[in-house]
Amino acid sequence: MLGKQAKILSPLDVADLLAFADCTRHPIRNRVIVLLSAKAGLRAGEIANLTWDMVVDASGQISIELRDHAAKKGSGRLIPIHPDLADALSAWREACAGSSHVVRSERRGPMSALSIVVWFNRAYRALCLEGCSSHSGRRTFITRAARLAHKAGGSLRDVQLLAGHRSIQTTQRYIDGDTDAQRKLVSMI
Repeated sequence: MLGKQAKILSPLDVADLLAFADCTRHPIRNRVIVLLSAKAGLRAGEIANLTWDMVVDASGQISIELRDHAAKKGSGRLIPIHPDLADALSAWREACAGSSHVVRSERRGPMSALSIVVWFNRAYRALCLEGCSSHSGRRTFITRAARLAHKAGGSLRDVQLLAGHRSIQTTQRYIDGDTDAQRKLVSMI
């Protein structure tokens, strides 16, 4: 039997998580961690492995080119940048000049995937958000992308590519159903 899936975050949950990050000892870094999860769909290990040369292109523009060695199962991919994430990355880049990894620890080395998982667990506990894990932001990103893909002229295949999944079935397992949307859909038929 499969384990329980991480809870999907509401827009208010994401706002609360960002407010929590803003009140920590490293507010800009922690805001970047939250947004890399919720607005780019990165896993904790991918966040830990992300380097500035994957985020800043030759012209100095911010974009994410997650390379195979940094992604799970070599599933590197290009991820368009959400404006909130671009702003946070720009601010963080100015604050941590000289670091190769985007997310670094207090000791100035790369932050480990486990440290990122622990950070999320502490944040969710402090916010009393039950059922959430470091994967909640990723699952939220994939679910929202799936619900909005048709408005952008896209499909579930585009969501699969953004998520870095080899199989469309894996992507489908991430997507949370919505009973209200199901009712509306059936009434439109």
